[in-house]
Amino acid sequence: MNLQLTWLGQSGFQIKTTQGILYIDVVYYKKYEKKIGGLFEKADLVLITHAHGDHCQPATVQKIKTEATVVIAPPQCVKKIKGEIESLAPGEEKIHNGITVGAVEAYNITRFRTPGNPWHPKGYGVGYLVTVAGKTIYHAGDTDFIPEMRNLGKVDVALLPTGDRYTMDNFEAAQAARAINPGVVLSMHRWDTDPEIFREQVEATSDITVAILQEGESYGLD
Repeated sequence: MNLQLTWLGQSGFQIKTTQGILYIDVVYYKKYEKKIGGLFEKADLVLITHAHGDHCQPATVQKIKTEATVVIAPPQCVKKIKGEIESLAPGEEKIHNGITVGAVEAYNITRFRTPGNPWHPKGYGVGYLVTVAGKTIYHAGDTDFIPEMRNLGKVDVALLPTGDRYTMDNFEAAQAARAINPGVVLSMHRWDTDPEIFREQVEATSDITVAILQEGESYGLD
């Protein structure tokens, strides 16, 4: 196994490869302690999609980082985290230890706090394309099904939010999965919704493999 993705709850993932350990939106939840308590190994690279507290948790970042850890986060999250933090705007890339990270758009077009005020306006956060060990992983961040998803290029694994209210629901995420057409798709940020609905919608109309993980469970790729 060249690459292992472990779901840490909400939108958090640990990606472990021979090139290093990468975290995306790593947040510690006490209710998951028994399931994921041992997974917070030191990080080579930390990516954060946006500044909301269920994605950007400075205390957890400090717990897993070392002096050599590279942290990439949008400007609003940089303000919360101490130390040297980098930011990538959509379309920008960085290569670290052979891991290529590219930022892509992530925003709401149909979900609003108040009329005209989206939960995640364009420019507030990002998604990431991570290419490592010969595979490309797309972490969508908090987003609706947006036009940019049709032009991501080859994606091996897509990590899509399915929980509604703040992001896509199961049905929109299934549409997004079909548009992206990854080899494998995982549901995240799903709150109390049923990911099996997402699985049924995707598998009924495509050949995409749907992997439903529980907190602390892993999916491996060769």
